[in-house]
Amino acid sequence: MIPKDKIEFLVERYSFLEKELSSQTVEKKEYASKSKEYSDLSEIIVHAKEYLSFDSNKSDLEKIIDDTKTESEMKEMAKNELKDILNKKNINEKILKIFLIPKDEADQKNAILEIRAGTGGLEASLFAADLFKMYEKISVKKKWVIEIINVSKSEAGGLKEAIFLIKGKNIYSTLKYESGVHRVQRVPDTETQGRVHTSAATVAVLPEAEDIDVKIDEKDLRIDVFRSGGPGGQSVNTTDSAVRITHIPTGIVVSQQDEKSQHKNKAKGMKILRSRIYESERVKKDAERAKDRKSKIGSGDRSERIRTYNFPQGRVTDHRINLTMHKLTEFMNGEFFDEMNESLTIQDQQLKLENLSQ
Repeated sequence: MIPKDKIEFLVERYSFLEKELSSQTVEKKEYASKSKEYSDLSEIIVHAKEYLSFDSNKSDLEKIIDDTKTESEMKEMAKNELKDILNKKNINEKILKIFLIPKDEADQKNAILEIRAGTGGLEASLFAADLFKMYEKISVKKKWVIEIINVSKSEAGGLKEAIFLIKGKNIYSTLKYESGVHRVQRVPDTETQGRVHTSAATVAVLPEAEDIDVKIDEKDLRIDVFRSGGPGGQSVNTTDSAVRITHIPTGIVVSQQDEKSQHKNKAKGMKILRSRIYESERVKKDAERAKDRKSKIGSGDRSERIRTYNFPQGRVTDHRINLTMHKLTEFMNGEFFDEMNESLTIQDQQLKLENLSQ
Protein backbone atom coordinates (compact mmCIF):
# COMPACT_ATOMS: atom_id res chain seq x y z
CA MET A 1 0.00 0.00 0.00
CA ILE A 2 1.10 3.56 -0.76
CA PRO A 3 0.39 6.09 2.01
CA LYS A 4 -2.74 8.01 0.96
CA ASP A 5 -1.24 11.39 1.85
CA LYS A 6 1.52 10.93 -0.74
CA ILE A 7 -1.03 10.47 -3.53
CA GLU A 8 -3.18 13.35 -2.25
CA PHE A 9 -0.12 15.58 -2.35
CA LEU A 10 0.45 14.69 -6.04
CA VAL A 11 -3.14 15.61 -6.94
CA GLU A 12 -2.96 18.88 -4.96
CA ARG A 13 0.41 19.74 -6.50
CA TYR A 14 -0.94 19.09 -10.00
CA SER A 15 -3.93 21.41 -9.41
CA PHE A 16 -1.68 24.11 -7.95
CA LEU A 17 0.74 23.99 -10.90
CA GLU A 18 -2.13 23.97 -13.39
CA LYS A 19 -3.56 27.19 -11.91
CA GLU A 20 -0.14 28.82 -11.54
CA LEU A 21 0.97 28.07 -15.11
CA SER A 22 -2.36 29.12 -16.64
CA SER A 23 -2.30 32.42 -14.71
CA GLN A 24 1.15 33.18 -16.21
CA THR A 25 2.48 34.42 -12.87
CA VAL A 26 5.46 32.05 -12.80
CA GLU A 27 8.87 33.71 -12.90
CA LYS A 28 10.92 33.01 -16.03
CA LYS A 29 13.71 31.26 -14.12
CA GLU A 30 11.16 28.81 -12.60
CA TYR A 31 8.95 28.33 -15.65
CA ALA A 32 10.94 25.51 -17.29
CA SER A 33 11.25 23.42 -14.11
CA LYS A 34 7.58 23.89 -13.13
CA SER A 35 6.41 23.11 -16.67
CA LYS A 36 8.41 19.89 -16.59
CA GLU A 37 7.01 18.97 -13.17
CA TYR A 38 3.46 19.63 -14.43
CA SER A 39 4.12 17.54 -17.56
CA ASP A 40 5.48 14.66 -15.45
CA LEU A 41 2.45 14.78 -13.14
CA SER A 42 0.08 14.88 -16.15
CA GLU A 43 1.22 11.37 -17.05
CA ILE A 44 0.06 9.85 -13.77
CA ILE A 45 -2.72 12.16 -12.52
CA VAL A 46 -5.54 9.90 -13.84
CA HIS A 47 -3.99 6.93 -12.03
CA ALA A 48 -3.66 9.01 -8.83
CA LYS A 49 -7.31 10.11 -8.89
CA GLU A 50 -8.53 6.57 -9.62
CA TYR A 51 -6.38 5.23 -6.76
CA LEU A 52 -7.86 7.75 -4.31
CA SER A 53 -11.45 7.01 -5.37
CA PHE A 54 -11.02 3.23 -5.10
CA ASP A 55 -12.24 2.81 -1.49
CA SER A 56 -15.35 4.89 -2.11
CA ASN A 57 -16.20 3.10 -5.37
CA LYS A 58 -15.55 -0.31 -3.77
CA SER A 59 -17.87 0.51 -0.87
CA ASP A 60 -20.67 1.64 -3.22
CA LEU A 61 -20.42 -1.51 -5.32
CA GLU A 62 -20.37 -3.80 -2.26
CA LYS A 63 -23.57 -2.16 -0.98
CA ILE A 64 -25.27 -2.94 -4.28
CA ILE A 65 -24.05 -6.55 -4.19
CA ASP A 66 -25.08 -7.07 -0.53
CA ASP A 67 -28.47 -5.41 -0.88
CA THR A 68 -31.15 -8.15 -0.99
CA LYS A 69 -33.46 -5.83 -2.93
CA THR A 70 -30.96 -5.45 -5.82
CA GLU A 71 -31.94 -7.26 -9.01
CA SER A 72 -29.66 -10.16 -10.00
CA GLU A 73 -28.70 -8.49 -13.28
CA MET A 74 -27.62 -5.34 -11.44
CA LYS A 75 -25.69 -7.45 -8.91
CA GLU A 76 -23.82 -9.19 -11.73
CA MET A 77 -22.90 -5.85 -13.28
CA ALA A 78 -21.66 -4.59 -9.90
CA LYS A 79 -19.55 -7.74 -9.39
CA ASN A 80 -17.92 -7.31 -12.82
CA GLU A 81 -17.26 -3.63 -12.12
CA LEU A 82 -15.72 -4.53 -8.75
CA LYS A 83 -13.34 -6.93 -10.50
CA ASP A 84 -12.40 -4.17 -12.94
CA ILE A 85 -11.61 -1.59 -10.27
CA LEU A 86 -9.61 -4.17 -8.26
CA ASN A 87 -7.47 -4.85 -11.35
CA LYS A 88 -7.16 -1.12 -11.99
CA LYS A 89 -6.12 -0.53 -8.39
CA ASN A 90 -3.19 -2.95 -8.75
CA ILE A 91 -2.12 -1.36 -12.04
CA ASN A 92 -2.45 2.17 -10.63
CA GLU A 93 -0.51 1.23 -7.52
CA LYS A 94 2.37 -0.16 -9.60
CA ILE A 95 2.50 2.94 -11.84
CA LEU A 96 2.38 5.31 -8.87
CA LYS A 97 5.07 3.40 -6.95
CA ILE A 98 7.46 3.67 -9.89
CA PHE A 99 6.67 7.39 -10.21
CA LEU A 100 7.30 7.94 -6.49
CA ILE A 101 10.76 6.34 -6.56
CA PRO A 102 13.13 9.21 -5.63
CA LYS A 103 14.68 10.61 -8.80
CA ASP A 104 18.45 10.93 -8.94
CA GLU A 105 19.05 14.38 -10.38
CA ALA A 106 22.45 13.24 -11.63
CA ASP A 107 21.17 10.33 -13.75
CA GLN A 108 21.11 12.32 -17.00
CA LYS A 109 24.64 13.65 -16.58
CA ASN A 110 27.90 12.52 -18.17
CA ALA A 111 30.23 10.61 -15.83
CA ILE A 112 33.83 10.92 -14.72
CA LEU A 113 35.40 7.54 -13.97
CA GLU A 114 38.44 7.21 -11.72
CA ILE A 115 40.21 3.84 -11.80
CA ARG A 116 43.06 3.20 -9.37
CA ALA A 117 45.24 0.16 -8.79
CA GLY A 118 44.66 -1.20 -5.29
CA THR A 119 46.31 -4.06 -3.39
CA GLY A 120 48.40 -6.44 -5.44
CA GLY A 121 51.32 -4.42 -6.83
CA LEU A 122 52.01 -4.85 -10.54
CA GLU A 123 49.12 -7.28 -11.03
CA ALA A 124 46.71 -4.68 -9.59
CA SER A 125 47.94 -2.05 -12.05
CA LEU A 126 47.56 -4.51 -14.95
CA PHE A 127 44.00 -5.21 -13.83
CA ALA A 128 43.30 -1.47 -13.60
CA ALA A 129 44.40 -1.24 -17.25
CA ASP A 130 42.08 -4.15 -18.12
CA LEU A 131 39.14 -2.36 -16.47
CA PHE A 132 39.94 0.79 -18.43
CA LYS A 133 39.93 -1.23 -21.67
CA MET A 134 36.62 -2.83 -20.65
CA TYR A 135 34.91 0.54 -20.17
CA GLU A 136 36.49 1.71 -23.41
CA LYS A 137 34.93 -1.26 -25.28
CA ILE A 138 31.54 -0.67 -23.64
CA SER A 139 31.72 2.98 -24.74
CA VAL A 140 32.55 2.03 -28.33
CA LYS A 141 29.60 -0.40 -28.44
CA LYS A 142 27.25 2.25 -27.08
CA LYS A 143 28.74 5.06 -29.22
CA TRP A 144 29.74 7.03 -26.13
CA VAL A 145 32.62 9.50 -26.31
CA ILE A 146 35.65 9.14 -24.00
CA GLU A 147 37.87 12.09 -23.04
CA ILE A 148 41.05 11.26 -21.12
CA ILE A 149 41.65 13.62 -18.20
CA ASN A 150 44.62 12.02 -16.50
CA VAL A 151 46.58 8.78 -16.92
CA SER A 152 49.42 7.56 -14.72
CA LYS A 153 51.09 4.48 -16.19
CA SER A 154 53.08 1.76 -14.46
CA GLU A 155 55.47 -0.80 -15.88
CA ALA A 156 54.41 -3.59 -18.26
CA GLY A 157 51.46 -1.60 -19.59
CA GLY A 158 49.63 -1.27 -16.29
CA LEU A 159 47.89 1.80 -14.88
CA LYS A 160 48.38 3.34 -11.46
CA GLU A 161 45.46 5.66 -12.17
CA ALA A 162 43.15 6.62 -15.02
CA ILE A 163 40.63 9.46 -14.88
CA PHE A 164 38.39 9.94 -17.88
CA LEU A 165 35.10 11.55 -18.87
CA ILE A 166 32.42 9.57 -20.72
CA LYS A 167 29.87 11.57 -22.68
CA GLY A 168 26.52 10.40 -24.02
CA LYS A 169 22.91 9.98 -22.97
CA ASN A 170 22.16 9.16 -19.31
CA ILE A 171 25.74 8.00 -18.72
CA TYR A 172 25.75 8.36 -14.94
CA SER A 173 22.51 6.36 -14.54
CA THR A 174 24.13 3.51 -16.49
CA LEU A 175 27.56 3.52 -14.84
CA LYS A 176 26.84 4.55 -11.24
CA TYR A 177 26.70 0.95 -10.02
CA GLU A 178 30.36 0.46 -11.03
CA SER A 179 31.66 2.37 -7.99
CA GLY A 180 33.52 0.17 -5.53
CA VAL A 181 36.30 -2.40 -5.27
CA HIS A 182 36.74 -4.74 -8.25
CA ARG A 183 38.68 -7.88 -7.28
CA VAL A 184 40.57 -10.10 -9.71
CA GLN A 185 41.74 -13.69 -9.21
CA ARG A 186 44.18 -15.01 -11.82
CA VAL A 187 47.64 -16.42 -12.41
CA PRO A 188 50.04 -13.52 -13.19
CA ASP A 189 52.40 -13.86 -16.16
CA THR A 190 55.31 -13.62 -13.72
CA GLU A 191 54.02 -16.54 -11.59
CA THR A 192 56.20 -19.58 -12.32
CA GLN A 193 54.32 -22.09 -10.16
CA GLY A 194 50.85 -21.38 -11.52
CA ARG A 195 49.45 -20.00 -8.28
CA VAL A 196 46.33 -17.84 -8.39
CA HIS A 197 46.89 -14.34 -7.00
CA THR A 198 44.19 -11.97 -5.75
CA SER A 199 44.48 -8.24 -6.36
CA ALA A 200 42.11 -5.32 -6.71
CA ALA A 201 41.37 -1.98 -8.31
CA THR A 202 38.93 0.70 -7.19
CA VAL A 203 36.47 2.46 -9.45
CA ALA A 204 34.77 5.74 -8.58
CA VAL A 205 31.98 7.04 -10.81
CA LEU A 206 31.16 10.74 -10.41
CA PRO A 207 28.46 12.73 -12.21
CA GLU A 208 30.07 15.47 -14.30
CA ALA A 209 29.23 18.70 -12.50
CA GLU A 210 28.56 21.91 -14.43
CA ASP A 211 29.25 25.43 -13.17
CA ILE A 212 25.55 25.73 -12.36
CA ASP A 213 25.71 22.64 -10.08
CA VAL A 214 28.63 23.79 -7.92
CA LYS A 215 29.63 27.36 -7.19
CA ILE A 216 33.34 27.55 -6.35
CA ASP A 217 34.73 30.78 -4.95
CA GLU A 218 38.31 31.55 -6.04
CA LYS A 219 39.18 32.60 -2.48
CA ASP A 220 38.37 29.04 -1.34
CA LEU A 221 41.10 27.61 -3.59
CA ARG A 222 44.80 27.16 -3.03
CA ILE A 223 46.62 26.53 -6.31
CA ASP A 224 50.19 25.23 -6.30
CA VAL A 225 52.26 24.68 -9.44
CA PHE A 226 55.12 22.22 -9.71
CA ARG A 227 57.24 20.40 -12.25
CA SER A 228 55.61 17.38 -13.88
CA GLY A 229 57.34 14.06 -13.52
CA GLY A 230 56.91 10.29 -13.53
CA PRO A 231 55.32 8.17 -16.26
CA GLY A 232 53.53 10.43 -18.67
CA GLY A 233 55.28 13.50 -17.32
CA GLN A 234 58.80 13.22 -18.76
CA SER A 235 58.03 15.26 -21.87
CA VAL A 236 56.69 18.19 -19.87
CA ASN A 237 59.04 18.28 -16.89
CA THR A 238 61.08 21.26 -18.03
CA THR A 239 58.51 23.81 -16.77
CA ASP A 240 56.24 24.17 -13.76
CA SER A 241 53.14 23.10 -15.70
CA ALA A 242 51.61 20.66 -13.22
CA VAL A 243 48.85 21.99 -10.97
CA ARG A 244 47.62 21.01 -7.51
CA ILE A 245 44.26 22.52 -6.51
CA THR A 246 43.06 22.40 -2.91
CA HIS A 247 39.46 23.30 -2.06
CA ILE A 248 39.96 24.66 1.44
CA PRO A 249 36.38 24.28 2.84
CA THR A 250 36.17 20.56 1.97
CA GLY A 251 39.87 19.63 1.95
CA ILE A 252 39.45 17.99 -1.47
CA VAL A 253 42.75 17.99 -3.41
CA VAL A 254 43.20 17.44 -7.15
CA SER A 255 46.53 17.16 -8.99
CA GLN A 256 46.80 17.39 -12.77
CA GLN A 257 49.92 17.11 -14.92
CA ASP A 258 48.89 15.45 -18.19
CA GLU A 259 49.07 18.60 -20.31
CA LYS A 260 52.11 20.71 -21.19
CA SER A 261 50.09 23.85 -20.49
CA GLN A 262 49.51 24.97 -16.91
CA HIS A 263 46.24 26.57 -18.03
CA LYS A 264 44.95 23.28 -19.51
CA ASN A 265 46.00 21.35 -16.41
CA LYS A 266 44.11 23.81 -14.22
CA ALA A 267 40.99 23.51 -16.41
CA LYS A 268 41.06 19.71 -16.21
CA GLY A 269 41.75 19.83 -12.47
CA MET A 270 38.77 22.14 -11.92
CA LYS A 271 36.51 19.73 -13.83
CA ILE A 272 37.51 16.89 -11.48
CA LEU A 273 37.31 19.11 -8.38
CA ARG A 274 33.83 20.36 -9.26
CA SER A 275 32.57 16.80 -9.75
CA ARG A 276 34.12 15.57 -6.49
CA ILE A 277 32.54 18.42 -4.51
CA TYR A 278 29.18 17.78 -6.21
CA GLU A 279 29.36 14.04 -5.45
CA SER A 280 30.40 14.71 -1.84
CA GLU A 281 27.28 16.85 -1.32
CA ARG A 282 25.07 14.23 -2.98
CA VAL A 283 26.46 11.47 -0.74
CA LYS A 284 25.70 13.58 2.36
CA LYS A 285 22.12 14.19 1.23
CA ASP A 286 21.62 10.52 0.36
CA ALA A 287 22.95 9.49 3.77
CA GLU A 288 20.48 11.81 5.50
CA ARG A 289 17.57 10.48 3.43
CA ALA A 290 18.61 6.86 3.91
CA LYS A 291 18.75 6.88 7.73
CA ASP A 292 17.07 3.76 9.15
CA ARG A 293 16.44 2.45 5.64
CA LYS A 294 18.00 -0.25 3.53
CA SER A 295 21.07 1.04 1.74
CA LYS A 296 20.95 1.54 -2.01
CA ILE A 297 22.88 -0.66 -4.41
CA GLY A 298 24.31 2.47 -6.01
CA SER A 299 25.72 3.81 -2.76
CA GLY A 300 29.04 4.58 -4.39
CA ASP A 301 30.99 3.26 -1.42
CA ARG A 302 34.51 2.91 -2.82
CA SER A 303 35.59 0.57 -0.01
CA GLU A 304 32.86 -1.97 -0.77
CA ARG A 305 33.89 -5.10 -2.70
CA ILE A 306 31.31 -5.22 -5.43
CA ARG A 307 32.60 -7.69 -8.02
CA THR A 308 35.06 -10.54 -8.49
CA TYR A 309 36.62 -11.48 -11.82
CA ASN A 310 37.86 -15.09 -11.56
CA PHE A 311 39.94 -15.95 -14.62
CA PRO A 312 40.75 -19.63 -13.86
CA GLN A 313 37.01 -20.38 -13.62
CA GLY A 314 36.02 -17.90 -16.35
CA ARG A 315 33.39 -16.24 -14.19
CA VAL A 316 32.42 -12.76 -13.03
CA THR A 317 30.35 -12.39 -9.84
CA ASP A 318 28.55 -9.29 -8.60
CA HIS A 319 28.28 -9.71 -4.82
CA ARG A 320 25.50 -7.13 -4.33
CA ILE A 321 22.95 -9.17 -6.27
CA ASN A 322 24.63 -12.61 -6.07
CA LEU A 323 24.76 -12.79 -9.86
CA THR A 324 27.43 -14.97 -11.48
CA MET A 325 28.12 -15.10 -15.20
CA HIS A 326 30.39 -17.74 -16.70
CA LYS A 327 31.22 -15.37 -19.54
CA LEU A 328 34.25 -13.53 -18.19
CA THR A 329 36.12 -13.08 -21.48
CA GLU A 330 33.00 -11.72 -23.18
CA PHE A 331 32.27 -9.46 -20.19
CA MET A 332 35.78 -7.97 -20.32
CA ASN A 333 35.17 -7.32 -24.02
CA GLY A 334 32.19 -5.13 -23.17
CA GLU A 335 29.53 -7.77 -23.81
CA PHE A 336 26.82 -8.75 -21.33
CA PHE A 337 27.41 -5.47 -19.45
CA ASP A 338 23.78 -4.45 -20.08
CA GLU A 339 22.57 -7.76 -18.63
CA MET A 340 24.52 -7.15 -15.41
CA ASN A 341 23.49 -3.49 -15.26
CA GLU A 342 19.81 -4.29 -15.75
CA SER A 343 19.86 -6.73 -12.81
CA LEU A 344 21.51 -4.09 -10.60
CA THR A 345 18.95 -1.45 -11.66
CA ILE A 346 15.98 -3.75 -10.93
CA GLN A 347 17.34 -4.61 -7.49
CA ASP A 348 17.97 -0.96 -6.68
CA GLN A 349 14.44 -0.01 -7.74
CA GLN A 350 13.02 -2.81 -5.60
CA LEU A 351 14.84 -1.49 -2.52
CA LYS A 352 13.52 2.00 -3.21
CA LEU A 353 9.97 0.69 -3.66
CA GLU A 354 10.21 -1.07 -0.29
CA ASN A 355 11.33 2.20 1.29
CA LEU A 356 8.22 4.00 0.02
CA SER A 357 6.02 2.16 2.52
CA GLN A 358 8.30 2.92 5.47
